[in-house]
Amino acid sequence: MISFGPVPSRRLGMSLGINNIVAPKTCSYSCIYCQVGKTKTVSITRESFYEPEVIFKKVRQHLKKLEKDKYPDYITFVSNGEPTLDINLGRSISLLKSIGIPVAVISNASLLFDESVRHDLNLADWVSLKMDAADNTTWLKVNRPSLKLNFEKHIENIFLFSSEYSGKLYTETMIIKGFNDTAGNFSGLAEMITKIIPDKAYLSIPTRPPAEKSAKTPDTDKLNLAWQIFNNRDINTELLTGFEGTNTGSTGNIYEDILNITAVHPLREDTMAELLEKDNANQQVVDSLIKQKLIRSVLYKGNKFYIREYHLNI
Repeated sequence: MISFGPVPSRRLGMSLGINNIVAPKTCSYSCIYCQVGKTKTVSITRESFYEPEVIFKKVRQHLKKLEKDKYPDYITFVSNGEPTLDINLGRSISLLKSIGIPVAVISNASLLFDESVRHDLNLADWVSLKMDAADNTTWLKVNRPSLKLNFEKHIENIFLFSSEYSGKLYTETMIIKGFNDTAGNFSGLAEMITKIIPDKAYLSIPTRPPAEKSAKTPDTDKLNLAWQIFNNRDINTELLTGFEGTNTGSTGNIYEDILNITAVHPLREDTMAELLEKDNANQQVVDSLIKQKLIRSVLYKGNKFYIREYHLNI
């Protein structure tokens, strides 16, 4: 279950996702809003998960199953955890770029203290860095990082990477009601981001079931306040607040499609219905996966979502 999609992305058009982290979720953070759920293994140590040649082979096989007009705009590392924990990330990026499709990496930026991580990310065409907090207290509440990480050094290393990187650089701030939706946090982030000079800064809200029920959507006036503060600092800012759509790519293997996508990307009920139709399948497939405890359904903001189930004893 390495590649999935393509799935519609509010940032990247159609994105073929790469899950380069073996389950259970391994990350340097345990963000309260994470759509993948709670972190099972907290780590800041890079290790080998999949051999790059295996990832390359699986992606090529996946692409061969797609019609040419369904090819993705990007191949994106968006994992069951933090993708830069993969010590082979750089080699995988290099191999995938030979396909001729741009490669993107969505990272929480916490491992940029490691020179090898900065080197690997420099190989990508498009990089997004998470920036939710302007101070240590907020960082601890929202992102719940490994205790081995230091906030001040974390920010310094984001500045360092941004000065080295020549590709398309983006930042993303997830705004959570009552946690990081203050004018002080927005102003602090804006000050930092002006030093990074990203191509664009995204302001987002939870649109899928979060890891913690306390992760609520901010009030509209707070979202507007954030945009105004960023805009007043001449930051190219965009809001990510809507559903990206149901146009999910399929490979013809409905079981693999569902399990691969839900591993990192909860499927809304209407998206699931369209995926079933594309693969000439029906609701019995979903019911079977639920019965096997491979996925489960949850309600969020009046919509049903299907998410992946993980069991540590498997």
